[in-house]
Amino acid sequence: MASELVNVSDLGMKEEELFSRCDSNIDSEKITGATVAETLKDCDGIIVPGGFGDRGIEGMITAIEYARENQIPMFGICLGMQCIAIEFARNVLGYADANSREMDEKTPHNVIDIMEEQKSITNMGGTMRLGAYECVLQKGSKAYEAYGTEHIQERHRHRYEFNNSFKDAYEAAGMKCVGINPESDLVEIVEIPALKWFVGTQFHPEYSSTVLHPHPLFVAFVKAAIENENEKK
Repeated sequence: MASELVNVSDLGMKEEELFSRCDSNIDSEKITGATVAETLKDCDGIIVPGGFGDRGIEGMITAIEYARENQIPMFGICLGMQCIAIEFARNVLGYADANSREMDEKTPHNVIDIMEEQKSITNMGGTMRLGAYECVLQKGSKAYEAYGTEHIQERHRHRYEFNNSFKDAYEAAGMKCVGINPESDLVEIVEIPALKWFVGTQFHPEYSSTVLHPHPLFVAFVKAAIENENEKK
């Protein structure tokens, strides 16, 4: 069973369509350290979707920690990828106060932040990275295996980015930045190679995914979830 942690912030039609294909949707506001094991015990794979705002964020981070520690395939999309980065910073790197500037403007461990050139823009829409951007994949990564090519182009709709100031610390601890924008050096994809399938993308793969032509990352994620289910039998 592939489950999706519902971000109760604003969702687009593509995300709603994506939800409908999962076996179950779970309200992340109801997930705590006390409830996470019971809530997710039957999940073979988990998607943490995109969105805006801080509602349900701590539940998502708790769920990501559970998935990482219990080898459950995980796919984080946009805000979901950022939550993957926050969870890893808190529980692996030891930055207990790690967060996104979107959620905590004063955190000293701003592992997710707005780009410098965007900080002076007051129009919220003007600060968003929108449209298709190039991405170069690291050969041998799970993302590269899914696409079968080194150069890809994916669509974006977000404001905050992975903070490259912490990139070396992440990679030394086991989370690899395997997809990079060649012009801006922004991190587009992170993954933990030591786990079955634990991938986060800053872009939105659902924008180019259809029933007849599913996105390669969704195909790879579902395959990993099925394999995880079969291993339990």
